[in-house]
Amino acid sequence: MESPTSSKSWSIYGRKEISAKYEIKERIGSGAYSDVYRALRRSDGCTVALKEIHDYQSSFREIEALQTLQNCPNVVVLHEYFWREDEDAVLVLKYLRTDLASVIKEGKKNSTAGISSGEIKRWMVQILHGVDACHRNSIVHRDLKPANLLISDDGVLKLADFGQARILLEPGFVASAEDLQSQHDERDATAQGHPSTFQQPEVIMNDLSEQACANQEQGNPSREDFFRNLVELKAKAAATDDTDKDSNTLDGDNSCLATCTMSEIEDDLLKGSNTYEPEAGEEDNYGPLTSCVGTRWFRAPELLYGSINYGVEIDLWSLGCIFAELFSLEPLFPGTSDIDQLSRIFNVLGNLMEETFPGCSNLPDYKMISFNKIEKPLGLETCLPNRSPDEILIVKKLLCFNPASRATAMELLQDKYLTEDPLPVPISELRVPLTRCSPDEDSPGNWNDYRETGSDSDFEEFGGVNVTKTDTGFSVRFD
Repeated sequence: MESPTSSKSWSIYGRKEISAKYEIKERIGSGAYSDVYRALRRSDGCTVALKEIHDYQSSFREIEALQTLQNCPNVVVLHEYFWREDEDAVLVLKYLRTDLASVIKEGKKNSTAGISSGEIKRWMVQILHGVDACHRNSIVHRDLKPANLLISDDGVLKLADFGQARILLEPGFVASAEDLQSQHDERDATAQGHPSTFQQPEVIMNDLSEQACANQEQGNPSREDFFRNLVELKAKAAATDDTDKDSNTLDGDNSCLATCTMSEIEDDLLKGSNTYEPEAGEEDNYGPLTSCVGTRWFRAPELLYGSINYGVEIDLWSLGCIFAELFSLEPLFPGTSDIDQLSRIFNVLGNLMEETFPGCSNLPDYKMISFNKIEKPLGLETCLPNRSPDEILIVKKLLCFNPASRATAMELLQDKYLTEDPLPVPISELRVPLTRCSPDEDSPGNWNDYRETGSDSDFEEFGGVNVTKTDTGFSVRFD
């Protein structure tokens, strides 16, 4: 076990309210905005994960999302959390030792058997149930990837890492605190008389209202108190930071966030993708949306072009990339920079044009960079050799340039591919790796032993690419 140090990441050891209930065994993950520890619950010896989050925004988002999705079997369980105004939030989560990235890695090692069609279908069904639960509750995850799909020892897959999640009322608009309370009230009103199973995690806060303190002394707060306390904390945080702060640095094995920069290119070709200033008089309780979210390999084209007016459809593109990786055991678009990412997408799917995505020319960075016309795109069939037409079709339904054309999670759950032979295997028959792949194998530059790309446009398979400056931006030409 690692010894505590003076670093902030070890502040959890000085939290008496936590150590009284949990015996911290070791740190199992570390990143720019969070640290994760394996711990034992003293009351029953149950192994849990303690996630210490060093960022207000990420804390708010993860708690809100997990509270909303608490009854979904395919979302990680939040047992309780600890949070004082002057300290980091610590979430107590169900401990899950492995993830889908490890499943893919093991499948690649076993070159003869790989991952069977029945197993792939069962993984897909579980992912789709989790994503459907998010989208039904107006939650966009914004960082779906194999490493964020955790798996229990008995094969149950659960969506995790909601630090970048947002609750939306409609594409591009973020729910206010009042909207969140209203959504919960509406779900209560439509519960058809069933008693509520809502159990609030423990909230520990300082210097709030006397009523809030009284509620804490009496035990877990009521639903109304929970949201009122959360709103008060939001207001305090908003006073110092009202932007949509999303990590743009690698986050260890907790969250492999893309950098949103063009490595080894002096000029940031897509600088507009990283910043957004609200117009004068624009009111935004939680901060504006940003395009700099998620992990580059799974990021939708509209985000790469700087869109800040998006919805749950960006998750659907990520699903297409994940499903393709399940089929091929290789990442579909392993870009080394944002411009490289777009190049790889266009080489496979063709150019992004008004015919395929009406309104794409209005994306913030669309006119800043232009690509030469791809006369003969490779097509998904080339990238997914030896896969059936139905398997390729389900990926095609997700990897549409036009966000409105992407199939929803609910639609895919009804897709004939998942209801025809071979049927999804029972969860008990899934092969689950014993451990998670190491952090360096989780990073976009070297995931699952794939070759490292040392430049912005390393196209051994797709051919070369030349980037030149123009009067309006940059031009990309394939050799």
